[in-house]
Amino acid sequence: MKIRGVIFFLSFWFVNLSAFAQQHFDILIKNGDIIDGTGSPRFKGDIGIIKNKIAAIGDLSSATADSVLDASGLIVAPGFIDVHTHIEGDEAKTPTADNFIYDGVTSVITGNCGSSRLDIKHYFDTLRIVKLSVNVGTLMGHNDIRTKVLGQGDIAPTKTQLKEMEAIVAKGMRDGAMGFSTGLEYTPGIYSKTDEIVALAKQAAKYHGVYTSHMRNESDHVFEAIAETIDVGRQAKMPVEISHLKVGQPNWGASQKMLAMIDSARAEGIDVTDDVYPYTASSTTLYILLPDWLKAGGTKEILKRLSDPALHQKAVDDMIVDMQRRKRAHFDYAVVASFSENPSLDGKSIAQINVEAGRSATIPNEIETILDIVKLGSASMVFHSMNEADVDNILKYPYTAIISDSGIRTFGEGAPHPRGYGSNARVLAMYVRDKNLITLEDAVRKMTSLPAQKFHITNRGVLQPGKYADIVIFDAARVKDESTFEHPHAYSTGFKYVLVNGAVTVDNFKHIGTRNGTILYGPGYKK
Repeated sequence: MKIRGVIFFLSFWFVNLSAFAQQHFDILIKNGDIIDGTGSPRFKGDIGIIKNKIAAIGDLSSATADSVLDASGLIVAPGFIDVHTHIEGDEAKTPTADNFIYDGVTSVITGNCGSSRLDIKHYFDTLRIVKLSVNVGTLMGHNDIRTKVLGQGDIAPTKTQLKEMEAIVAKGMRDGAMGFSTGLEYTPGIYSKTDEIVALAKQAAKYHGVYTSHMRNESDHVFEAIAETIDVGRQAKMPVEISHLKVGQPNWGASQKMLAMIDSARAEGIDVTDDVYPYTASSTTLYILLPDWLKAGGTKEILKRLSDPALHQKAVDDMIVDMQRRKRAHFDYAVVASFSENPSLDGKSIAQINVEAGRSATIPNEIETILDIVKLGSASMVFHSMNEADVDNILKYPYTAIISDSGIRTFGEGAPHPRGYGSNARVLAMYVRDKNLITLEDAVRKMTSLPAQKFHITNRGVLQPGKYADIVIFDAARVKDESTFEHPHAYSTGFKYVLVNGAVTVDNFKHIGTRNGTILYGPGYKK
């Protein structure tokens, strides 16, 4: 009886495959090496698409289609999912999201590092009007929630204020947010205690959201920061994603110990994963170098304090101590990415700017140069602060997803971190093809099914019938990140076709302007 049932199942499967082989599709992808996103070995096959979904995968040599894409000699994979982006404010400016699309990214999650829109319904309504080339989901950002209720000050919320913050998180989750994010190195998150984070995270947990964190520290106190992040997940009983996992001086070489902490938490039953961009430099605002006390209250208060000679000197003294703690002799590792008040400084290090200003090359003078820039409105920075061995260890860890930590780039503007153009292509070119650090199948998994499963992005992230047709077709021998720190404005190459929800967006290596992205709702979404 059991054998007869197996024969019936196999007969049914072959009959249906035969039926699909005769079928007419909207788009037929032929002769590709299919990597389905699960980590399984590649296989030869065809993919038939009807409307916005995959209808069939297999030998479809007898099928017909309105459009046929020849993938001979190319890899066919799910569209990449970047769960750590910052696209707020860029959507209407560049709705085609070229830097993501040319890097194979078809879905992005924004609202990271504690920064997000608070009215999620309005945000999604705006996205529907703008119509992007990529799919978009978002998190609820702690720093913006705290600012709305408490301002930028170094204060603790009252019970009433905490309830107000909790209500904002809960509403955002019902409106479709995917979880709750913190940026605990930034104002005003730096002033929050763990119990506040847990209380807000619990609201997201009620709606099956994920907790993501730009931790309090990514250098000398990284272990305490990881422990706190894991403890939030433990107390809130929710999945945890450690954002852009890295380690700076003086803890270079400590990545294995960091990953062991994640393994230990997973063994305890806490769903902890992480993500990484494949570079040894980070990027954020110049404010990150300022003492925490100086930043309380926001920009006006910073400028007011710096106008006081005693407080100005205290800031310099504290920053000198911080440099000693980091074991650095100069700010040559800190490079201006974008300074609107003086774009001629873009691409120059603080050490270089200091000398060009006529000051001698000392740490106190370089700190004065930093404070001069802060007084003029601050700058976006690139910090060359990690080592390659730690990046390798984190990237090959099974529970690490690949991300960009980028917004939608305006081509030619500033000297931004190249991660915004080439994170995925860099992994495929450098870490798969050149260094053989991970397999191509595993790299694709880290860009597709791993982030999709963690963030509850259903019906995407794998190539299977019934899933949405977000698909990338690329040349594994040619794919390359063209963006560098010296010349950042360059799109990745090697992606011949990119489809978003069944619509061809990159055709023969060229973005054709298609804007077929949709909204990615979190699991707590209530219509």
